[in-house]
Amino acid sequence: MCGICGIINPRQDKHISPNVLLKMRETLIHRGPDEAGEFIDKNVGLAIRRLKIIDLKTGGQPIHNEDKSIWIVCNGEIYNFLELRDNLEKKGHKFYTHSDIEVIIHLYEESNRGFIEDFNGIFAFAIWDRNKEQLLLGRDRMGQKPLYYHFKNGQLAFASEINALLQCPTVSREMDFSSLNEYLTFEYIPSPKSIFKDINKLSASCMLAFDKGKISIEKYWSLSFRMVDNIDEIQAQEKLFAILKDSVKRHLNCDVPSGVFLSGGIDSSLIAVIASQLTENKLKTFSVSFGDKSFDESRYANLMAKFIKSEHYEMRFNAKDCLSLIPNIYHIVEEPFADASILPTYLLSKFTRNHVAMALGGDGGDELFLGYPTHLAHDFSERIYLKVPAFIRRSLFEPMVKHLPVSFDNFSFDFKAKKFISGVEFNPEIRHQVWMGAFLPVQKQSLFLSSVKDILGNNNGLEPVYYNLEEFKKNRMQGEIHEKIMFLDMRLYLQDDILTKVDRASMANSLEVRSPYLDNTLIDFVNGLDIKFKLKNGCAKYILKKMLLKNKLVPAEVVNRTKKGFGIPVGRWINSDLKILILDYLNADSLKRD
Repeated sequence: MCGICGIINPRQDKHISPNVLLKMRETLIHRGPDEAGEFIDKNVGLAIRRLKIIDLKTGGQPIHNEDKSIWIVCNGEIYNFLELRDNLEKKGHKFYTHSDIEVIIHLYEESNRGFIEDFNGIFAFAIWDRNKEQLLLGRDRMGQKPLYYHFKNGQLAFASEINALLQCPTVSREMDFSSLNEYLTFEYIPSPKSIFKDINKLSASCMLAFDKGKISIEKYWSLSFRMVDNIDEIQAQEKLFAILKDSVKRHLNCDVPSGVFLSGGIDSSLIAVIASQLTENKLKTFSVSFGDKSFDESRYANLMAKFIKSEHYEMRFNAKDCLSLIPNIYHIVEEPFADASILPTYLLSKFTRNHVAMALGGDGGDELFLGYPTHLAHDFSERIYLKVPAFIRRSLFEPMVKHLPVSFDNFSFDFKAKKFISGVEFNPEIRHQVWMGAFLPVQKQSLFLSSVKDILGNNNGLEPVYYNLEEFKKNRMQGEIHEKIMFLDMRLYLQDDILTKVDRASMANSLEVRSPYLDNTLIDFVNGLDIKFKLKNGCAKYILKKMLLKNKLVPAEVVNRTKKGFGIPVGRWINSDLKILILDYLNADSLKRD
C-alpha cells in the first residue's frame, strides 16, 4: 500500500513546483514509510510514499514501460497480476521488476482505456502517457483505495488524502455547505463530494482522463444482480466456498508477515478459518475487547482463536483510550465522519502493526449477504407494520415508542424501535437511509443558522438530500427491494463509511488491510444469487450460515449468536468519562467561537 499524489498543468511551458509536489508527498509518509519516489517532467509530476508489501527489492515507484514514455504511481495490489504478467510476456512485453503494479502499464499499452477491466484488486493509480500528453486516474471497483482530486483553471492535482491536496496553493479551504448538509444526513460525505468546495473524490469504479486542460470521468464497471442460472442451495454453498477459498488465497499473497482481524462475527471467523487452512505457519489473529458486555465480542473471538488454533492477540479498549485518540482522529479522517468505530479500528490497526504488515478483514460480508438488521426491518414494514391502519400507527405505536426509556446498550430495543418509527413511513430507498443515517431534513431546520440556510436555498439544502439513484433507475428500479438496498449499501455506506474508516485507520498505522469478500469473482457470484439464498424465513446471511454449519467450519455458538456490529459504548462514555470533554466542545461560547 502507498500514498500517491501528483500535479499536471495543461501547458508544457508551465512547469510544476517540485517543492509543492514533495510537500504533498511527505504528508503521506504514514501510508508509505518504507520508500519515496517521484517523476517530474516539465508540466507533470508524480510522487509516492511506498509501504513495501510485494516485491520488496525491485518494486520501487514510479514505474515505467520499456521506453520510459509511460509512468505510473499506484496505491494498492493487483491480486491476479501473475496471470496477467504471464500473458503479457507471451506477447513480448519486458518487465524489469517483480511488482504487481508494473502489469498495469503494459496492459494499458495493450488495450488503452479497456485495460482496467482486467484487474482483480484494490487500487488508486495515476498513469502519465508522455506521447499522448494524457493523465489517467483510476479507482478500484468497490472504492477500497481512496483518490481525491482538485481541478481548477486547467490544472489537475490529485492525492490519496485531502491533507496532501491542501498543500497546493490553488486549493481553497472553503467549506462546501451542501456537503455538510449531506454529512448530517448520512454521517459521512458521499462521493464525489468532500467537505471542501475545491476537492472531489473520484468515485469507485471510475476513471478520470486529463487531456489538454480538460477532464472527463467515465464508469468502467457497474454492480449487477443478474441471476445465476440453474443452481440449487447445495450447489450454491459448494461454489460459494470454493470461490471464497480462492479469494482468500489471492489475498494472502504478499512478501511480509500477515494476519487476520478476528471480531468473533461470522464474516471474520470464516476468513480466519480459511486463512488458517492455507497458511503453513500458525495464523496470527487480532481483536479488541470492551469492558461493556453489550459491546464486547472477545468471548467469540477467543472461541474462534482456540477453534482454529491461531496465535491470538487481544487488546482492551476503554474511554481513556478514546479520549487520548480524539485529537489525532481529526487529522486522520480529514473531514466530518461520525462512525465512532474508527476509534477501535485505529487501535486494532496500531497494535496489529507491531506483529504484521498486512491483515485480512471481513468487510463486505454484511453488504453481500444481507447481514444488516435493516433488511429484516424492511420485511417487517412491508408485510406487517404498514398494513396496520395509519391512525393506529400514529396514535398508538408511535407515542409508545417515543416514550421508551433510553438504554446505552449496543443495539438496544429502544434504539431500534425509535429508528424504525423515524423512517418506516418513507419509500424503501429513503427509509433505508433514514435508518442508516442521522438527522431528518426537518430536524436540520433547527441546526443550521439562517445564513447557512440562505446558502443552501429552500429547495436544495433543507429538502431531502437522499441520493438520486439514476444508475439504479435505469436498470433495476423494478427489481426486488433488497437488491435496491444492497445497491445503496455498496455504493454509499460501504464505499464512503466502512472502507473509508478501514483505510484511514489502518494506513495511519502503515498497515495494509485486504477484504476477501470484495473480490471481483465473489461479488459477481453472490450478487447473482436469488435473494432467498441470503434472507430466508427471517434468517439473514442464510446461505453463509448454512454453509458454516453443514461443513462445521465454525462452532454453532458463533453462527447462531446475535449480531452486534463493531461499535463502542459512546452513549455511556459521554455520560461518564467523556462528559467533561463533550460539554467543553459543545458549550455555547465554544460553538460561537469556532
